[in-house]
Amino acid sequence: MNTTNHKLLQTWRWYGPSDPVTLQDVKQAGASGIVSALHHIPHGEIWPVEDIKERKSIIEAAGLKWSVVESVPVHEAIKTRRSDAGKYIENYKTSLRNLAECGIKTVCYNFMPVLDWTRTQLDKTMPNGAKALYFNWIDLAAFDLFILKREGAEADYSESILSRAKARFESLTPDELNELRINVLMGIPNEKEIELEALRNSIEEYKHIGREGLKKNLAYFLNEIAGVCEETGINMTIHPDDPPYAILGLPRVASTKEDLVDILKSVDKPFNGICFCTGSLGAGMSNNLTDIFDAVKERVYFLHLRNVTKDEEGNFYEADHLGGDVNMYEVMKAVTAENARRNAPIPFRPDHGHQMLDDLNKVTNPGYSAIGRLRGLAELRGLELGITGNY
Repeated sequence: MNTTNHKLLQTWRWYGPSDPVTLQDVKQAGASGIVSALHHIPHGEIWPVEDIKERKSIIEAAGLKWSVVESVPVHEAIKTRRSDAGKYIENYKTSLRNLAECGIKTVCYNFMPVLDWTRTQLDKTMPNGAKALYFNWIDLAAFDLFILKREGAEADYSESILSRAKARFESLTPDELNELRINVLMGIPNEKEIELEALRNSIEEYKHIGREGLKKNLAYFLNEIAGVCEETGINMTIHPDDPPYAILGLPRVASTKEDLVDILKSVDKPFNGICFCTGSLGAGMSNNLTDIFDAVKERVYFLHLRNVTKDEEGNFYEADHLGGDVNMYEVMKAVTAENARRNAPIPFRPDHGHQMLDDLNKVTNPGYSAIGRLRGLAELRGLELGITGNY
């Protein structure tokens, strides 16, 4: 029996005092680390030390530790490198210094334009009655073509999807159309709806920036914050695109092994790291997750472990943590081998979870109900122990 290697650090995303899942719930689930953010601070504004200390003290009073910040949002002005980007860069650097002053030094972020995740249905019913998040290309096309009415959208879809999207749109009631609109737009990072006209304007802006421009803007951002990260010991971890392909005409730069390797090479310094999300990367039709992990493992500072089941068109639903297309056993073998080489354990969290059992009768954050994640954490914990023998 191996008793020398430390285990992965079990963490849990908590949205703060308004989260329907309490810190007591987290303790009962068995996690010891908290992944949280100051969602009440508007994007681009400085996170005050007082607010950070207040959140940290609430977490520590419950006998837990604030292990990872997810996320310090990157303002759109930085992603598009508008004329006022410098102001938001300086604010970001100040927020990082303030976090480091409070001892929190792992920061997750993403560089997805406008939307930081996209699903078309938030309550797809599984055969056992549980509910899962779901992404369907036909529904997305129906939104894109007939609700958003994006110029030139037809070119992004096959004839088969175009015809079925039209039929789908025509079959939906006004209430169902409104629900589809709300679901797609729920991925706005501040978790508030965005007006369709504002989304159209952003899409037009990114049309001119393009994929190469967005890659350059990411490198610009990382270069600008590098000094603060190195001086304070902060590690940045970029979250892969979710889903890992271009949607609504918006470019993607963190969807494949090549993308992640390019990001690490663009600013080749230890602070520049990866949040390895098996769900986001697993939704990619050609992504080999153990191959991707092997390519970037030395810079993986945070893990999101979840699973997806895809069909031949690339539609996917979020599966049980040990079900789906991702071979979580092989992923966990690779992860625990890397963890054994580290001086400190890699934090992971059970990413998302089915709405199930008593949570079906509660209002929960999409993907973040308690019982589904409790099941996922228990399964992942057992998988790690089975592989390592580190009881």
